[in-house]
Amino acid sequence: MSELLHGNGDKVESLLKFSMGIVKGENGRELMDKYGYAIENVTPRDIVEMETRQLALGVSIDAIKETIGKVINVFYKYLKEYPWKRPEPETFLYELMAENRALEAHLAETREAVKQLNKEAEELASPSSETVVKLRNVIDRLFEFEVHYDKKENVLFPALEKRWEFPRPLQVMWSIDSDIRKSVRTLRELLALETPVMPELNRELGKYYFLAHGMVFKEELVVYPLATETVPAKEFDELRRASFDLGFAFIETPECPAEKTHADVPAGPDSGMLNLETGTLTQKQLIRMLNTLPVDMTLIDETDTVVYFSNPKDRLFSRSRAVIGRTVQNCHPPESVHMVNKLLEAFRNGGKNKESFWITHGSRFVLIQYFAMRDPDGTYRGCLEVSQDATDIRTLTGEKRLISE
Repeated sequence: MSELLHGNGDKVESLLKFSMGIVKGENGRELMDKYGYAIENVTPRDIVEMETRQLALGVSIDAIKETIGKVINVFYKYLKEYPWKRPEPETFLYELMAENRALEAHLAETREAVKQLNKEAEELASPSSETVVKLRNVIDRLFEFEVHYDKKENVLFPALEKRWEFPRPLQVMWSIDSDIRKSVRTLRELLALETPVMPELNRELGKYYFLAHGMVFKEELVVYPLATETVPAKEFDELRRASFDLGFAFIETPECPAEKTHADVPAGPDSGMLNLETGTLTQKQLIRMLNTLPVDMTLIDETDTVVYFSNPKDRLFSRSRAVIGRTVQNCHPPESVHMVNKLLEAFRNGGKNKESFWITHGSRFVLIQYFAMRDPDGTYRGCLEVSQDATDIRTLTGEKRLISE
């Protein structure tokens, strides 16, 4: 996709100057008049190239996030008119867009609940508990929409990273996804109060609406059109199959497409025996054993590439087959990549062999451990991530030596 950064140079340069002017706080109307031709002829490719150049100039992701909403609003009319092949039903992008329509409908319902809450707060000094509970339930449903962002980040982005020579703008989008997730959590915390503080609640709701609607625009005006031009139709079939690993947000689960036939799948040592030094197993036995263990496991090799993840029945964190072959840095939002690199460097140089974290995940207490994988001579060969639900383990006391009835 080298033409992405080498075509339409003058136009993209004008768009870059416009966007940099917005970043610097210059007069928006004057900028629009000055660069009107470029704005009126903007394409999704131009947006990606413009943002790539911004990042190359040292503009931070945070600075881009602060102004990208204004920039997209200026471009909205012209991007809306861009001719691209809209996805057909029962395709990956079609279902992502259907989820967006369902989100918009849910946000309309949210606005009605907020309107009622503000009305009662004004007329009755404080809203009724019934109205608060109604809004709380509506907000809680927004957590279900996170699977939409998970699919975009862990199914679509890997495909785009393979084809876009400079995919860094995807990291900006991922960072905004993280902001949306944080906003939903903040809303839940504000509504958990017995009497919500209305100014804070309304401010956070406004922030969430701006981010959520803005993300729909960015997906459907920039990323999806450009994806259709860069990802082959056959690969989109694979992406759709992978999306079923994560699920669907706000829409009914479609009928799952048929898996590849054995003729389509590369042959493996299924019928042979694998020598594991302390025993021999068939490939099927090994797969079943790994998936039976009550932990999530993900393995990256010495080049920081994801090469395997287990698939237990009760998975803690979503994974898609699309992450195989992806660098682990691209599997995280940009805000946490420095921590990933710090840990891997400590493993690589021998400073550490193990690191543990523990978090609250919903109602569960989760232990996450990382282990350096080495040859007998100490050569670093990768990192194994093991996540375990330790909620029940934490409650154990005394001893248990008998089989439960």
